Amino acid sequence: MRRFLLLCLAFLATPAFAAPPLVLAAASLQESLNAAANAWAARKHDRPILSFAASSALARQIDAGAPADIFISADEPWMDDVTRHNLVKPGTRVSFLANRLALVAPVAQARPVTIKPGFPLAQMIGNGKIAMGEPNSVPAGKYGKEALTKLGVWNAVGPKVASADNVRSALALVERGEAPYGIVYATDAIASKGVRVVGVFPESSHAPITYPIAVLTASTSADAEGFRRFLISGTGKAIFKKYGFATK
Repeated sequence: MRRFLLLCLAFLATPAFAAPPLVLAAASLQESLNAAANAWAARKHDRPILSFAASSALARQIDAGAPADIFISADEPWMDDVTRHNLVKPGTRVSFLANRLALVAPVAQARPVTIKPGFPLAQMIGNGKIAMGEPNSVPAGKYGKEALTKLGVWNAVGPKVASADNVRSALALVERGEAPYGIVYATDAIASKGVRVVGVFPESSHAPITYPIAVLTASTSADAEGFRRFLISGTGKAIFKKYGFATK
């Protein structure tokens, strides 16, 4: 009996093996990361626990002490923020995915748009709104504001913005017809049956859209580094490619 109790205490004293990795990931990764988690579980690992939100919200949670294992951001600045707070394990950060920024409209109203300097987006929106992530914090919103500014239309469009707390919330506004247009990632449009891409923003109009991944210093999961390596491997990247992401 004493030996049994000692074995139980030893097991409880090794939290690294007690739970699968908790992954905090950008909202735009929902379908692709779930598919990757399923593929990892098929290899006889515990399926990771996935939590999706805007990268800005996730970074703030990590800064506040959220006990997560892996962070995947939709932009570099929010990963920089977490890194500055010494919350990233050295040597684990790598940018492995890329995306494009798209203008979308409800399927029934989708007409091709040429996105170029001075294009009449404000007139196209009319009395409606354009849905996008919060322009000063949510990555998709920041990229969108940067692109519209560089194209010379932000001053006219800015007052018509319907800000959302993450890119999928912005997508939902267009799907429901509450906004005639939205700015989301190209992969979000692929994931939706309710919208169509009417134009893709020139890559020169905004900073490169890249997704860094890192293991956090708070990690207690023995599988965290293995899952990170799986995601950035050729096998892992192939899964993301199926969902429209480019890989690095």
